[in-house]
Amino acid sequence: MIERYSRPEMAAIWSAKHKTDKWLQVELLACEGWAREGVIPQDAIEKIRRAQYNAQRMQEIEQETHHDVISFLRSIQEQLGPEGRFIHLGMTSSDVLDTGLAAQLKEAGAILTRGLQGLTDAVAKAAVEHKYTLITGRSHGIHAEPMTFGLKLALWVDELRRHQTRLAAAIEQVTVGKISGPVGTHASVPPQIEEYVCAQMGLGVAPISNQIVQRDRHAHFMTTLALIGSSLEKMAQEIRHLQRTELSEAFEPFGSGQQGSSAMPHKRNPELCERICGLARLLRGYAVTAMENVALWHERDISHSSTERIIIPDACTLLDYMLHIFTNVISGLQVDAERMLTNLNMTGGLVFSQRILLALIDKGVGRQEAYKMVQRNAKKVWAMTSHGAITGAALVEALSEDPEVAGYLSREELNELTNTDYYTKYVDTSFKRIGLS
Repeated sequence: MIERYSRPEMAAIWSAKHKTDKWLQVELLACEGWAREGVIPQDAIEKIRRAQYNAQRMQEIEQETHHDVISFLRSIQEQLGPEGRFIHLGMTSSDVLDTGLAAQLKEAGAILTRGLQGLTDAVAKAAVEHKYTLITGRSHGIHAEPMTFGLKLALWVDELRRHQTRLAAAIEQVTVGKISGPVGTHASVPPQIEEYVCAQMGLGVAPISNQIVQRDRHAHFMTTLALIGSSLEKMAQEIRHLQRTELSEAFEPFGSGQQGSSAMPHKRNPELCERICGLARLLRGYAVTAMENVALWHERDISHSSTERIIIPDACTLLDYMLHIFTNVISGLQVDAERMLTNLNMTGGLVFSQRILLALIDKGVGRQEAYKMVQRNAKKVWAMTSHGAITGAALVEALSEDPEVAGYLSREELNELTNTDYYTKYVDTSFKRIGLS
């Protein structure tokens, strides 16, 4: 378990005690099922219901047996006496391990679902707030065309909602139990015991299994967490870029007593977003391991077990932490709308080049000819920017002095083509499509 990133509720789910509590729940419910079938006498089941394991005794026995489930069972059976013979009746270790794990995953999944919803709500709120906040759209890191910061955030909302659907499906797939015996035949434990245990634990039933619940289910869950992490990385990376000194358009929260560098007092680093980017890499690594766990020998080997003790608790813990941190980043995001507008205008109107190109085409100029007209003047403006001598209307001025362009577009028409309202006229449509207003 990565303790540094554990939040209390998630940490409790993956604690050794909670895991063993789930094992006990599976065992006792299986006994209840056998009692319903008339196999365990009523006086015995009454005593079994009060059974407990002894964690210290488990550790002592495991030193001898090197088997955690056997140690768990012996610690119970030592306390029960003769009734202990009914514990684990007809079952194999994976009946307990996989069903208990499914219960833990259901609880962890509920926390992740809430966290993802909280982040989605925070991003949606920020998107509405900045619905019409102008910002430079960039492709390849280069100024492209005007857009709004709200549109950038609304795009994230739509993506996060897709993740909500994916996560719900992955949780449903992975939260199934199995009580089907050593190779899944139910020969030693009938299907109705399995159905009873899973129903009581709020789990689905694996319709068919061998010794284990099949690991494609767990790989689906883990890759879903990794995919969510990758989207968080994308969003955090965008904020990192916007916080760069050259842009200074948006900043993650920075506390009054916070320090960014041990050497340079002026530093305000996007360390929260950088942390999210780093942890996303770890999640993707865990997803690869989960996929490697799908292929096991025959009805089961143990090669998946050791890795799952690490990757599943850690992945849930990390994503819970990442969702919490990024929700705080979005909720406390500092947006400099004036700087966004300044940066939009810093290239002297180059961001309007396509609209001017289209206007020339509308005047009857061939596309390639029109493209060359605008491009040669854009190159002049680029040359001016490299020397710092540029005005907000540099492209319009260059075009208006070009006789070929002037033959089609007047200075007034060129000025009108730099009206940013043109670029925001369908913002509301995009917001309505995803249910934001």
